[in-house]
Amino acid sequence: MLFDKIVRPALYRVSGSDPETVHERTIGTLARLSRVSPALAALGRVYRTDDPVTFLGLRFPNRVGLAAGMDKNGRALHAWPALGFGFVEVGTVTRYPQPGNDKPRLFTLTETDAVINRMGFNNEGAEALAARLAATGKPPVPLGVSIGKSKVTPLDEAVEDYRFSLRALYPYADYFAINVSSPNTPGLRALQDKSALAELLAELRKTSAELAGDAKPTPVLVKVAPDLSDEALAELLEVCLEHGVAGLIATNTTLSREGIAPTEAAVGEQAGGLSGRPLTARAVEVVRFVHGETGGKLPIIGVGGIFDAGAAARMLDAGAGLVQLYTGFALHGPGLVKRVARGLAARPY
Repeated sequence: MLFDKIVRPALYRVSGSDPETVHERTIGTLARLSRVSPALAALGRVYRTDDPVTFLGLRFPNRVGLAAGMDKNGRALHAWPALGFGFVEVGTVTRYPQPGNDKPRLFTLTETDAVINRMGFNNEGAEALAARLAATGKPPVPLGVSIGKSKVTPLDEAVEDYRFSLRALYPYADYFAINVSSPNTPGLRALQDKSALAELLAELRKTSAELAGDAKPTPVLVKVAPDLSDEALAELLEVCLEHGVAGLIATNTTLSREGIAPTEAAVGEQAGGLSGRPLTARAVEVVRFVHGETGGKLPIIGVGGIFDAGAAARMLDAGAGLVQLYTGFALHGPGLVKRVARGLAARPY
């Protein structure tokens, strides 16, 4: 493929083979492109797929979305739909601006079709994202906002951290993703525990209802780790159903290192969350478990290791209503978005 053989190698050559530099330059280019309407229209004619579906009470032009982490600060919002995405999730954003973890913190494993990251929620903060959205406007597809806990905020003050971001971004989000499952913020995954999650969701539900007034509250989804046991996941689902969570995003990155190519074992020893092809089977397992455990009552966005339409279809067959791409897109370009979206459009659901 052109992207794999020419574009990606060229991007890495001019960026000193540093994945984070490649990422930043790509986002910068797409941010500039977002302001050029004729270019967006031309790209849309190549990549856009019309396969509308209703999910969470929202109308999506197709089932394939951009996962959180790619455009943390919402800099390229109008470019993503032109590249074929049916929805966009920005973030993860935190109450306070933060630089994230020390560099290097992003590693590609091309033979494995995977990425390891320990970014640590590097972002400009919830208020900066709100200001950008106010200035540039929302994209022409549903917008999700992933919110997380600031590193400087103690766990016992996490609820107010999430509430602040929810309030700041409420006028702009079509749904919120509550990130309690990243492995790269110390202690964050403790918020998946039953009592901590119950307290957080109760407060966010109350805040959302207050902000909505007489309107229907903005959907709140919970993003879960693939490393939870079935017992722990069942407890989490019980809390989600009890507190009226609108849906689940399954899954985040994993701490497991299974499936890494032997030639990339040394890179695999880097700390952080692993995403990509090694996560494919586990992500589908989690989606299937959630769907079965809840009797299909909890809508699911499936994410993890989607590199072709077949993997996306397995997500939908397991119970997901939408899918998201991250690593596959980063490693193989926008052609993947088109192939997955059109592959799903050709199937009856």
